[in-house]
Amino acid sequence: MSTKIIYLDNQATTAVDPRVVEKMLPIFTEHYGNAASRNHSFGWAAEELVDIAREHIGDLIQADSSEIIFTSGATEANNLAIIGAARQNRQNGNHIITLKTEHKAVLDTCESLEKEGFSISYLDVQNDGIVDLDKLESSIKSETILISIIHGNNEIGVIQPVADIGKLCKSKGILFHVDAAQSVGKISINVDEMGIDLLSISAHKMYGPKGIGCLYVRRKNPRVQLKAIIFGGGHERGLRSGTLPVPLIVGFGEACRICQESMIEESAKITELRNRFLNGLNDRLDNISVNGSMEHRLPGNLNLTFNSTNGESMIMGLTDIAFSTGSACTSATIAPSYVLKAIGLSDKQAYSSVRFGIGRFNTGEEIDYTVKRISETVKRLRGVAKS
Repeated sequence: MSTKIIYLDNQATTAVDPRVVEKMLPIFTEHYGNAASRNHSFGWAAEELVDIAREHIGDLIQADSSEIIFTSGATEANNLAIIGAARQNRQNGNHIITLKTEHKAVLDTCESLEKEGFSISYLDVQNDGIVDLDKLESSIKSETILISIIHGNNEIGVIQPVADIGKLCKSKGILFHVDAAQSVGKISINVDEMGIDLLSISAHKMYGPKGIGCLYVRRKNPRVQLKAIIFGGGHERGLRSGTLPVPLIVGFGEACRICQESMIEESAKITELRNRFLNGLNDRLDNISVNGSMEHRLPGNLNLTFNSTNGESMIMGLTDIAFSTGSACTSATIAPSYVLKAIGLSDKQAYSSVRFGIGRFNTGEEIDYTVKRISETVKRLRGVAKS
């Protein structure tokens, strides 16, 4: 192996695909018009490029392009979906249901709504990280107006039964929001078949640029209406004002086009690398456990507990490999992961856990090298702990 650092933190962010960069570059210097400028060819060209990108994004999730509302990323999309739906539908009720294992962009948004008088149910998950559908149904009240569930968890990679939840929501007339930042482009999503009304996406999780994402907002059966949370020029059907960042949008669209073209083959390759990684570690080390369901899991995610080892110590001892102890959004905190605690891990186990994110540009050679380095490091750390 070369001295290049191996990147295995693809849940935090991904490298921008060179094909995406190539698509974006001319927008900075040639097609730099404002997509809202209707009086000249620069504006028309920019608007056309935005429309093409919208089509690519819609195609990936089986939605109409008119249902795509651009945002700065999935965090903003989650805020718009949850706050916008809550305030718009307050006359129908004030109860929202979500999971304790959601991303902070959902949990913190829900907490802010509690200060406005909304009632939030934060449901437990089972030890495999998956919600109990019976408990979800029993938590629904006559005042329930929204259910917000993450599709693929950002820490443990567990995939929730979104289609079943969507069916439940439809039967009860409840809006259904899905945070799909980790899953779009990696596993198949069909918003109609899954009964999804609102879906959050972030480009930088799928080999696109940072700073751009979108919210899918269903336009029929039912037509979903939201209260805007950003005001200005009335862009994006009045839901998200602000000049559209055309280069980022073009990159986002191209990232979606590439994912749709290669998703099946790529997911199979990444799953094979993930299994190679786990099998290699299990051959060399004992006392390792996988956190969350292996059956219902994003292709590239492995969250592992290395018992009798500290996760931070592993990271310090493996400076040639980039991985993490959990979500990038909470990595500055010293508290144990709330996601791992929610699936039943003790503080000690949570502190002994790390997350690996395998992606498009990883190779078998990198995986084999990582297995070797981790095995050596864990054995050394366990030896130190015993002495």
